[in-house]
Amino acid sequence: MVTGSSYLESLLQGQPQLPSSPLAWLNQLRADAVDRAGTLKVPTTRDEEWRFTDISPLSRLSFQPVRTEPSLSAADAEHFYLEEATIRLVFVDGVYAPQLSRQPDGAKDPGLVVTNLSESVAAYTAAIEPHLGRHAGFQDNVFTALNTAFLHDGALIIVPRNGVVDEPVHLLFIATQKEAASHPRCLLIAESGSVVTVIEDYVALQEDAYVTNAVTEIVLADNAQVDHIRVQCDSTEAFHIANCAVSLAHASRYRSVSVALGARISRYNLNTLLAAEGAECTIDGLALITGRQLADTHTCIDHAKPHGTSTQSHKCIVDGAAHAVFNGKIMVRPGAQRTDSSQSSRNLLLNAKARVDTKPQLEIFADDVKCAHGATVGQLDNEEVFYLKSRGLSETTARNLLTYAFGAEIIDRISIASLKHRLEQTVLEQTQRN
Repeated sequence: MVTGSSYLESLLQGQPQLPSSPLAWLNQLRADAVDRAGTLKVPTTRDEEWRFTDISPLSRLSFQPVRTEPSLSAADAEHFYLEEATIRLVFVDGVYAPQLSRQPDGAKDPGLVVTNLSESVAAYTAAIEPHLGRHAGFQDNVFTALNTAFLHDGALIIVPRNGVVDEPVHLLFIATQKEAASHPRCLLIAESGSVVTVIEDYVALQEDAYVTNAVTEIVLADNAQVDHIRVQCDSTEAFHIANCAVSLAHASRYRSVSVALGARISRYNLNTLLAAEGAECTIDGLALITGRQLADTHTCIDHAKPHGTSTQSHKCIVDGAAHAVFNGKIMVRPGAQRTDSSQSSRNLLLNAKARVDTKPQLEIFADDVKCAHGATVGQLDNEEVFYLKSRGLSETTARNLLTYAFGAEIIDRISIASLKHRLEQTVLEQTQRN
């Protein structure tokens, strides 16, 4: 048993009483994750991958899995809905809420599966078993191991071969209980030639401490296209740990926009494997934090085969005594010739106490490649402020406008109008100073 961690001990001692599955492979997957979680430690700043991120406040607290099925009225949830997304799955404290969800119309989207994982795993075992728990490995990640140990409800999306889903699929995770731990799980399988946009959305209806420990696995077959929008707007007292693993096949394309606004401490690991020739990914991110928040984003783009293309832009706006971390690794493996990869990390400090640690990394083991990266940390450009003042704006207004524009550049890459508007308003509110 892990020692020195109230968080892990409280979860593992209160082992999840999940219904036993008739599927031996699923029961074995859970059992392996339970065993592995019991041998792993909560990372500390002595671990290289966590040296900028102190999660000891999480380790000192005791959280319990949700014991009772939460109830939430439609009136409480509907203001989180997106007008463009009639297909949605809603989870309240990690528990599927069918009364708030809406699955696809079989006539409009034949073959499209958007459903609760626990209720459909038997029906779709042939599609699920090769992928569930196979991409987001838990051997060296205690949080992924815990999520897999608690594996039950979750979002399952299967887009059929050559299927084009015209509207976004909204996965909405609502936190309502304090001192509770939830383990959201998502599995997206995009079959050959398919196209889909998925929104992974984390919100809260209370401001107390809780833990969200999320794992997402996304699999793209040949020529598939996935747009993945991830918004984290948890309570500012919450802890949000998330791991996302993406696998791209031949000529597939993955586009990601992630926005981190909430949580006392958040950590997002995004691992993208370009596993076949001609794969392409675009990864954009924004962290907007203040007060005593800590937002940590770790990404790895792994070019395993030739002719892969990747582009990454990550921005942080940090105010108060907040701390942002970005670690972006690009790996080009032997034989992955003609790789074209670029990465940018730009960070804006609004306060003398604000802090950013950024670490771009390139590991190149092929010789015919085109790779570049760059990182900047600083305050607003005084020349830009002066220019706006010369056009009649006050200094405060000029600084507010430039700060908003810095973050809005990432928000503008979101294709869902209502979500983009909501986030633009949030950025506008959080970047305005009197």
